[in-house]
Amino acid sequence: VQLQASGGGLVQSGGSLRLSCAASISILSINVMAWYRQAPGKPRDLVALISNLGVTNYANSVKGRFTISKDNTKNTMYLQMNSLSPEDTAVYYCNAYKIPKYYWGQGTLVTVSS
Repeated sequence: VQLQASGGGLVQSGGSLRLSCAASISILSINVMAWYRQAPGKPRDLVALISNLGVTNYANSVKGRFTISKDNTKNTMYLQMNSLSPEDTAVYYCNAYKIPKYYWGQGTLVTVSS
């Protein structure tokens, strides 16, 4: 499975961005897709995940601000990020769990200026 993340960039505090993660296979066959992020000097943390049935879960720090979704027809997962703050600055990675393996895409950098 190959994953291609895009949509990162520089945005001002309070602004919005939408990240995309395009998969090389039908995402209907992927059990769980997720977004992780890694800020400089910090571990990679889970941001949000979505199951193949559409069940979602979010880190407490992004609840109410970020929305994860997917378009099965485009084999693409999204992360809509609103009310961004400098604390959201990180490299964002998409991840896919297709039993029995995990797959990672390359990261996309999100920088939020104050």
